[in-house]
Amino acid sequence: MYTNAQNKLIYIGDPMCSWCYGVAPELEKIEATYSEQMDFELLMGGLRPYNTQTMSELKDFLSHHWEDVHKASNQPFKYDILQDSTITYDTEPPCRAVVVVRQLAPEKTFEFFRAVQEAFYLHNKNLHLLESYHPILKELEIDTEAFDKAFQSEEMKQAVREDFEKSTEMGVMGFPTLVLRVNGRLKLITNGYASAEQMMEQIEKYLKE
Repeated sequence: MYTNAQNKLIYIGDPMCSWCYGVAPELEKIEATYSEQMDFELLMGGLRPYNTQTMSELKDFLSHHWEDVHKASNQPFKYDILQDSTITYDTEPPCRAVVVVRQLAPEKTFEFFRAVQEAFYLHNKNLHLLESYHPILKELEIDTEAFDKAFQSEEMKQAVREDFEKSTEMGVMGFPTLVLRVNGRLKLITNGYASAEQMMEQIEKYLKE
């Protein structure tokens, strides 16, 4: 139906963003609907990169947000990690992990992103540790050694910074954000949580213009 190969959906998020986790099932529906019509691009926005506050320091703030996300989306949460005083709420490492997989196995990027979200929110894995990603990588048949080497490289640290900068240049102020590039122009589909139906309504409107 839509033959413009330049049309693309761009999703800007962060694996440790709770609303991004909340919207994940809705986004899957969007992917299923439009995957044959246009490309999807996953861009890391960087929620709190390089943050030095610990999970326990942010416990009250985060638990309030997580509860709101659960009520809106029914996504399950495990709250134990909020007691941890050794893990910082630095979202750069998981963003970098996604950028690495985007390079190693681009077709598996969204799947990896979703699995990392579950590892954090459902299983409370420390996403600063390489070994937290290994079960996901093995499940997706991505070379763990290649991942580890790339994850620790300056090249990938710079690559994720470039994602953050690109997100800022696009004017993205929060996550999740879904943007449609149609006929060479960027159209905002959602900034924040939205149902698949709401997002599809916006996408269809812009595709018909």
